[in-house]
Amino acid sequence: MSLTPNYLENRICLNVLANSVENAKECYEAAEGHVILGVLSKNYDTDENAIEDMKKYQAATNNALSVGLGAGDPNQSQMVSRISSVLQPQHINQVFTGAATSRALLGQEETIINALVSPTGKVGYVNIATGPLSSKEAPAEVPLATAIALLKDLGASSIKYFPMKGLAHKEEYEAVAKACAEHDFYLEPTGGIDLENFEEIVQIAVDAGVQKIIPHVYSSIIDSATGDTRPEDVKTLLAMAKNTLK
Repeated sequence: MSLTPNYLENRICLNVLANSVENAKECYEAAEGHVILGVLSKNYDTDENAIEDMKKYQAATNNALSVGLGAGDPNQSQMVSRISSVLQPQHINQVFTGAATSRALLGQEETIINALVSPTGKVGYVNIATGPLSSKEAPAEVPLATAIALLKDLGASSIKYFPMKGLAHKEEYEAVAKACAEHDFYLEPTGGIDLENFEEIVQIAVDAGVQKIIPHVYSSIIDSATGDTRPEDVKTLLAMAKNTLK
């Protein structure tokens, strides 16, 4: 199984939630394989149950598994690291303080590990206090270049910039994209991304020169009746992603 996500033109890979193995397969096909499917650790009561179930997602999608926290819950950080060490997925979602544990337990450099940082209201700065304890304290507002250097030290691959609130933090996000491009780091915008703002959000990162972009599109494309991510919406996202690279 491949440990590397299947990027569109080596630049963009979608990240959407999968409600079931069947839903994962449908979304994988809709994205022509340029997707990682989020499965949330918070939905499982034990490591063993999570590992057993997530292996089915791996088998159905050529390992296009993204192990999630669950609504960015920092308390899931340790469980994500433990189960990922067994699963060896293509992608891991982490809080800032959890990246090093995940990388060490993985024992390899290929899997993408993101680390959650948040907007501060100040262009050029991000809040890195996103761990189980640190998230309860005053924000730790750090310059972008320093935050990226810290994340590289920790073994992370990308900034998970959350919550985007769509384009509410556009100026800050543009600075994040520029910094990621300048410092050879990947970018994962997430939170409030939908079919209306997706293309502009991705285009900003493409135009900035970010090497690899993994936009997360979650609740806005989920069918409220079934809980499934709509494959037709994934097709639309793929078409828009292709458009940004023209």
